[in-house]
Amino acid sequence: MAAVAALRLLRAQVPGWLRRGPCAPLPAGFCTRGSASAAGRQEPEPRPTVARQRDGISRSSQLRSRPGGKASVALRAGNIILSNPKKRNALSLAMLTSLQNDILHEADSKDLRVIIISAEGPVFSSGHDLKELTEEQGRDHHAEIFQTCSEVMMLIRNHPVPVIAMVNGLATAAGCQLVASCDIAIASDKSSFATPGVNIGLFCSTPAVALGRAVPRKVALEMLFTGEPISAQEALLHGLLSKVVPEEQLEEETMRIARKIASLSRPVVSLGKATFYKQLPQDLRTAYYLASQTMVDNLGLQDGQEGIKAFIEKRKPVWSP
Repeated sequence: MAAVAALRLLRAQVPGWLRRGPCAPLPAGFCTRGSASAAGRQEPEPRPTVARQRDGISRSSQLRSRPGGKASVALRAGNIILSNPKKRNALSLAMLTSLQNDILHEADSKDLRVIIISAEGPVFSSGHDLKELTEEQGRDHHAEIFQTCSEVMMLIRNHPVPVIAMVNGLATAAGCQLVASCDIAIASDKSSFATPGVNIGLFCSTPAVALGRAVPRKVALEMLFTGEPISAQEALLHGLLSKVVPEEQLEEETMRIARKIASLSRPVVSLGKATFYKQLPQDLRTAYYLASQTMVDNLGLQDGQEGIKAFIEKRKPVWSP
């Protein structure tokens, strides 16, 4: 339960300014499924006809095999599907809460090696549900939405396995933020990305956190100041995406990458992911110190030694279960 415990601890340590402003303390049950603000102020989300749907989101515990093929990474990859296309897969509070729970689900499972986040319909995600952001909903409810969204993005970053965004369509505002927060992002050539909040008087400040860490500052600010979309090729050029492929190859290429990751040692990949993000904001000397310590720790892992022995013995490594 170490990974889940660590992720839940992160959730508990969210800075206070995300939870409350100069107003009164937030109500009991804050940021939980079925809280008073959520239950009393929004209509239930449509229940899409997708297996194992949960409040607008469906999760499968394995990658589906292609017709006639074998699911070689069954039980090793999680597939989280935003499945409310009628509402453009808006990141409503219910959607965010369900996504949060799905990211935490089986985080400690040794079989889980990679997570893929995809969506149904022509829009990957249009961002927050603006009907939840009206003044009638109140400041506390607004704070709950943005805190939950921030938690989801941080959970992706701190999850022990790589998280891949598989994007086919438009990703705007918090939807663009979700793509930028994932470790790897594969998109079809029909996809586009934007932070258009400024056009409706709501600057995309929280999407800017992830966007500003994924693309050069001047690119991020042009997107934020103008709200104009960029193409998948532009997003690739600027670092928002890992790869762009034709629409008909999107699933195949995403699954190829997922299978590759799933075939590797989970402890080694988890250690590497954590250190990569830990060293990024550090000065060069500190970054090398942290990375050097991690290399030593990596060598102390069972799989670290197994990989070296397998290379010397010219055989395939047998990773720990």
